[in-house]
Amino acid sequence: MTMQTPERSDLLPAIADLVDEQFERTAISVFHYQARYNPLYARYLDLLGRSASSVQTLSEIPFLPIQFFKSHDIKTGDWPKQTTFLSSSTTGQAPSQHLVRDLDDYLHNTRRGFSQFYGDPSEWCILALLPSYLERSGSSLVAMADYFIRLSKYPESGFFLHNLSQLRNTLSVCQSNGYKTLLLGVSFALLDFAEQFPMDLSGVTIMETGGMKGRRKELTRGELHETLQSAFGVESVHAEYGMTELFSQAYARGGNVFQPASTMRVVTTEINDPFCQIAAGRSGVLNIADLANLDTCSFIQTEDVGKVFEDGSFEVLGRLDVAEMRGCNLMVE
Repeated sequence: MTMQTPERSDLLPAIADLVDEQFERTAISVFHYQARYNPLYARYLDLLGRSASSVQTLSEIPFLPIQFFKSHDIKTGDWPKQTTFLSSSTTGQAPSQHLVRDLDDYLHNTRRGFSQFYGDPSEWCILALLPSYLERSGSSLVAMADYFIRLSKYPESGFFLHNLSQLRNTLSVCQSNGYKTLLLGVSFALLDFAEQFPMDLSGVTIMETGGMKGRRKELTRGELHETLQSAFGVESVHAEYGMTELFSQAYARGGNVFQPASTMRVVTTEINDPFCQIAAGRSGVLNIADLANLDTCSFIQTEDVGKVFEDGSFEVLGRLDVAEMRGCNLMVE
């Protein structure tokens, strides 16, 4: 039988209606809930010698290394999974898996996060160019895009796999009709489209989700955006930051500085000391508090290197050499 605790019943609406001034207080409540009901996280805290009762501020919360999503079923509470989000992985590597208690919780949170920066997705014509994600199962990005497409009031909204000429024609229809249009695409596919069908897409919002997936030479985000801006005649390219292990997203409306959704906050720690938080503006490992991850773990140490700024926005500078990471070795069996 699924366990529904009073704590979870109280936390779900608090997270759904979260405002900035309430973030830390809610995060502390989520931490104590997960420290009590998440066996893996509780074991991690125990090995760190960190008593949950001693944690009273966000800066004191230990972040769980993201690699545990590859090796463990991470659950807070006792519940049957509705589905599982899986990351893409190269040959021989285990994918990350994020067990999902309630898919609607994820979808509604993505809608709130998108609406925070762009307005409700129902008002957009959404054209999703996500071939590598559509060609495998378990993509959280495809689940989000599919939900937005179903919400959209425009019948032209939809997915495009390799049918780039159809995408070109649909974009032309959207432009001629003055639709509010979002072209959401994985980086390599947007580059393929730019090479085959350069066209004036002024007025269209182009958003890349990162990732060459081994299909093309890796580029910096700046190089990618410059190429797309030149091919499509747009002043800026937007970006989405999300991952299998998160229920929340961040968005960059041009450039490489991301604004996190209200359920998400980012801090940096020293590369060689994952328990030492560093000041705003300094480069370090990105640690994400995602309160929407209520049923798994909300406090995740990523493998991304970046900077967090005074206003809470952050920049992604690259990936961390996993060999440099500490923390996981505490629980190697």
